[in-house]
Amino acid sequence: MKKYLAAGAATAIAAGALAIPALAATKTVQVKDNVFVAKKITVSKGTTVKWVWKGKAPHNVKVTKGPAKFGSKTQVKGSFAKKLTKAGTYTIVCTIHAPGMKMTVKVK
Repeated sequence: MKKYLAAGAATAIAAGALAIPALAATKTVQVKDNVFVAKKITVSKGTTVKWVWKGKAPHNVKVTKGPAKFGSKTQVKGSFAKKLTKAGTYTIVCTIHAPGMKMTVKVK
């Protein structure tokens, strides 16, 4: 009897574990005065990339090359997030401080 109870409990635990949704991945990039911190990142499809403003100057985030186009408004504080669902390499700039303020995001 104990053997059947243990097997039933193991099955219930395994089934419950499968029912729990996976946490969505998020990668954070800081937007400081005239630099993205990090210059290059690699993420999996479905990851949300979040840019967080940390400096005192206004900046924006704009894709200039990549499998999808998106961009943020120009702001001094706050954040902007985008879930990346298309594989490829994205070139991202701050249009105010381009061409020097640039980064790449590789999505696998």
